[in-house]
Amino acid sequence: MAEAHRRQGSDPADALARAGIDPALLDDPANRVTAKQMEVMSEVSMRTLDDEALGWFSQPLPWGSYGMLCRASLSSPNLEVALKRWCRHHRLLTRDILLTLSQHEGQAQLSIDVRRPLGEFKEFCLVTILRMSLGYACWLIDSRLPLLHAHFPFPMPEHVEIYPPLFCEALHFDADAANIVFDAQYLALPLRRDEAALQAMLRRALPLTVLQYRRDRLLVQRVRQVLGTELLSSTTAERVAERLNVSVRTLHRQLQDEGASLQQLKDDARRERAIELLERSTASVKQVAHAVGFRNDKSFARAFRDWTGFSPSEFRERGTG
Repeated sequence: MAEAHRRQGSDPADALARAGIDPALLDDPANRVTAKQMEVMSEVSMRTLDDEALGWFSQPLPWGSYGMLCRASLSSPNLEVALKRWCRHHRLLTRDILLTLSQHEGQAQLSIDVRRPLGEFKEFCLVTILRMSLGYACWLIDSRLPLLHAHFPFPMPEHVEIYPPLFCEALHFDADAANIVFDAQYLALPLRRDEAALQAMLRRALPLTVLQYRRDRLLVQRVRQVLGTELLSSTTAERVAERLNVSVRTLHRQLQDEGASLQQLKDDARRERAIELLERSTASVKQVAHAVGFRNDKSFARAFRDWTGFSPSEFRERGTG
């Protein structure tokens, strides 16, 4: 940002001072600023330079450009349409980079195609645009969008420790292009924001680019999918959390936020699997009990009666009667 000032013949001293950043800190790459300092300096610099891109592109983006972009996608019926509009309308701002949304085998990918050399602004530009797009998408659907992968077309930086909190653990550097990948199921979620919410968000938009959303509106569905493919007898909270790339604590907290629990979802999966086996297979009750994670058929029979009002044998007899 300081370099963007200098390129336009502007002294960054005022922006640094208003953000409470000692100019001497810029001399050492190991120094860090807080998210609040980043927010203040970004806004002051964007307004002073009248460039929301902060020097990235061949032409400046006047103050309010990204607000216009947000507004253009706000009326979309779901996230897929909103992101496609976001990518298409971004071309009205600049052709130096092109954003695209694609899908393949259940995964969605938001990519950046660099059409003009970005020089020393390359990392700053690509990281910010990806995080801005991700943050806005999360805000639109009021849900976390857990990333499966993130790719960057430059070497791993010395400050790589800041990347997992911004994106995910599955980071790939020296890639062919910049992109983020997530479960395509999120594209079908409806938007939950209106013009009033947009106005409030734009007054403090930067946190969207640095803070992870906590709520995951598809977490319950994603946990059910994991439980549907795992051996229920060995499916622990640690295993589910690992499959979903979250901590165990985060898993339990977010399920609670969605009015669910892992035990409840495991019981649901056990019941559905047990019913399927009793109706469609010739497996014995003991074999069914073991298949759905019970150590013996007696405890399974008690649980099954609680679920259905029948013992496993009675249930099977009803289906064949």
